[in-house]
Amino acid sequence: MAKFYDKITTRVQKFIEAQKLFFVATAPKNGRINLSPKGMDSFRIINKNTVAWLSVTGSGNETSAHLLGNNRITIMFCSFEGAPNILRLYGKAEEVLPTHDKWEEHLQLFPEFPGTRQIFIVTVESVQTSCGMSIPLYEYQGERNQLNDWAIEKGEEGIEQYWSDRNQTSIDGLDTLLKE
Repeated sequence: MAKFYDKITTRVQKFIEAQKLFFVATAPKNGRINLSPKGMDSFRIINKNTVAWLSVTGSGNETSAHLLGNNRITIMFCSFEGAPNILRLYGKAEEVLPTHDKWEEHLQLFPEFPGTRQIFIVTVESVQTSCGMSIPLYEYQGERNQLNDWAIEKGEEGIEQYWSDRNQTSIDGLDTLLKE
């Protein structure tokens, strides 16, 4: 049975911090819903109603485009080891780019990753847990380094060109903040 909370409790925080994988979902007012898996050490709990997610360069930039017109976001964690659990954070998100005043304050929360593009700050409005008893068990084997290797090989100028070529609009043609 699902349970709702109005904040991130100590138990919820411990569960989140133990996970190696999470999913981010956003949707524009019109267009495709985006649901993306995320990994690396890219998620932080700032306080009981605020979290941060560091986004690195990827094939798209859907979250940025969607948040400009509809700042709702859902972040989901699943237990793939141990006791079954599914946890969702529902909230509103703000995008912080390297040119913003808040950038350095939030960047210091994360390890350095090549290709770092933006940080999303989420104001958590509700937290939901549910059983997750149908989720299969998987064993964590480690991080993949291909994206970091790709970003290092591209270099800073190559990454900026990639952003210009591929990350300024969503797959539905919606602008992102990288277009500023």
